[in-house]
Amino acid sequence: MSEALLWGLGLATPKGTIAQAEAAALARELRGGQKEDGRAVEALYRRSGVRRRGSVLLEGAGWQGFFTPPGSEDDRGPSTGTRARVFEARAGELASEAARGALVDAGIGAGEVTHLVTVSCTGMSAPGVDAELIRGLGLSPRVARTNVGFMGCHGAINGLRVASAFAGGGGTVLVAAVELCSLHYHYGDDPEHAVANAIFADGAAAAVVGPRDRRRSVGVVGGEVGMLARFGSVLVPGSADAMGWRIGDHGFEMRLSVRVPELIREHLRPWLGEWLGESGLRGDEVGGWAVHPGGPRVLGAVAESLGIGEAGVRHSTDVLAEHGNMSSPTVLFIADRLRRAGVPRPWVVLGFGPGLVAEGMLVM
Repeated sequence: MSEALLWGLGLATPKGTIAQAEAAALARELRGGQKEDGRAVEALYRRSGVRRRGSVLLEGAGWQGFFTPPGSEDDRGPSTGTRARVFEARAGELASEAARGALVDAGIGAGEVTHLVTVSCTGMSAPGVDAELIRGLGLSPRVARTNVGFMGCHGAINGLRVASAFAGGGGTVLVAAVELCSLHYHYGDDPEHAVANAIFADGAAAAVVGPRDRRRSVGVVGGEVGMLARFGSVLVPGSADAMGWRIGDHGFEMRLSVRVPELIREHLRPWLGEWLGESGLRGDEVGGWAVHPGGPRVLGAVAESLGIGEAGVRHSTDVLAEHGNMSSPTVLFIADRLRRAGVPRPWVVLGFGPGLVAEGMLVM
């Protein structure tokens, strides 16, 4: 088995973006606009750690053309089918933009890709994003396809784990993660839904993974990212109700319990220390951390648990502020920042998802 290298990365966000203050105003409209309720919404959005985020709904008819103020107490907005059709129409173009960037960054042509791994938890259709990528990028019609679906915010790590296995066997793999989280905005005043409404955004990221013995140095934009040395996963005990992602009649329903930071604070360090130790590393030997920004309290809990302080999660904080929580693509945005900032490896990429599950990837 050859070592799997991360050859290149590509990122894409919607052209339409919204400042968090404007998003709070829209949220007030969709919740009826009562004065006291409006204050609570404004406070939540101020504390979100997000300054601006993108949505495909901010183009064309716009956000307000899709999500309109409720006509009755029972109005929960567009049906899941309506939301799914927007995903089907828009996800492929965003994924393609990121994938083209990754191929250029890796210095390879589309015809060299032997395996395609697609990642998403915010929509599905068949034929889907994978077929669009094959047609739009000019990939071989014989490319081997794998879909990693409904894994949540750590989905890109799962996709890269699959890609690492294919590359270890000699394959050249394109991984594309795309999420249109804004399609699943929820009406009502449920606190857990309100937190999700305040932080999630749309985006895509792609990566090219291949075997070390085929690495070429020509045409590379950002420079080789590193070796995918190790993957790890842990299901936190007693956490099944802490984070959930279910298909409802009016979109996918994300639930984020206030217990999530506490669970991370308690369980992350023991597992991560053991996992790194199996590679002969200590936490203080990690050069960079790409921590999925599930929100400021999640980042604070990770920083406290691992003893890395605010500086250790600075790139995660910056991505959250500039783009929001884009679910699965987000950790690749952070990894790209680590690379471009010249942060020395090894890096640890961390994501959290329903379960509660922590997923890790070690980049050497």
